[in-house]
Amino acid sequence: MANPQEAALDYPLQDTLPGPGSSIEMAPGVRWLRMPLPFALDHINLWLLRDRQDGIEGWTIVDCGVANDTTRAAWERVFEHELDGLPVLRVVCTHMHPDHIGLAHWLCERWTTAERECRLWISATDWNAARMASQTTTGFGGDNAARFFALHGLTDPEALAKVRARSNYYASMVPQVPGRYRRLMDGGVLHVGGRSWHCIAGYGHAPEHIALHCPALGVLISGDMVLPRISTNVSVIDIEPEADPLPLYLRSIGQMRVLPAATLVLPSHGKPFTGLHARIDQLTAHHEARYADVLQACARRPHSAADLLPVLFKRTLDLHQTTFAMGESIAHLHALAGEGRLRPLPLHDGVLRFETTR
Repeated sequence: MANPQEAALDYPLQDTLPGPGSSIEMAPGVRWLRMPLPFALDHINLWLLRDRQDGIEGWTIVDCGVANDTTRAAWERVFEHELDGLPVLRVVCTHMHPDHIGLAHWLCERWTTAERECRLWISATDWNAARMASQTTTGFGGDNAARFFALHGLTDPEALAKVRARSNYYASMVPQVPGRYRRLMDGGVLHVGGRSWHCIAGYGHAPEHIALHCPALGVLISGDMVLPRISTNVSVIDIEPEADPLPLYLRSIGQMRVLPAATLVLPSHGKPFTGLHARIDQLTAHHEARYADVLQACARRPHSAADLLPVLFKRTLDLHQTTFAMGESIAHLHALAGEGRLRPLPLHDGVLRFETTR
């Protein structure tokens, strides 16, 4: 998205970021951590919430980072310097993507004692999806993903070979998922340190993403549902090939308009900001503009999802970005087909293409 839109948002800390292994307090009992990711999107924001359970003082962690030595080392620095000598009492994951749940098993095991289990809290749908994905290839690489992308026009042999080779891609970043968990559901309340955090389920980006809103603090931990600088990836993947996730996503963020306009948003990527309603407007307008681009392209001639990549994405994409971009391109086609504005054509040369209906 165009950065001038950021003028509609306010960043309370401006360009201040937490250093490696350190935190910044964003609200009473809420600390911001920032950890590296091995992608073009090079960081994830994680959160520490001051907590008390069963008379024990400690912390709740929200989201975990990917499972690699760099992230483990960063967490060890946090444990040494940022917890005030108190234990981690539980781990909350907003959803099942690797940067959010990758180290959940390690963290829960690290802080479980003979007297007390450090439990994972997550939606049931995402717990099951993560367990399945960590044990097999689903939607992130391998032969099925390569066939799915080829059906939608990605025919470059080198790219398809790389997708096939990523047969353990998810498991490489999420080697294990805790075998026991506590379920988070839409409308539920998570009690943390004497404050209530309300669960808001969101769809389209992940199976059952959970954002957390604390009315007393005026804070929303938005996860990946609302990000300040980039639009959230909304993809169709091979295990649900007819999915229509983009209307689900837009409906989900639209429902967040009931939150106060002054809410402090703590996103998983980018900087904390205020201006939630303006950002929802921007994201909605962004996808409406992409719909128009797709319709214009398909009016000229039928397009596959791969044909639309240069229409939807104006920059050079690496393989990691290409797989996300393909999923998002398919999502736009499915949304417009679902509205009756596009229709799929009979397969020609094994590729699925769409044309306008009027």
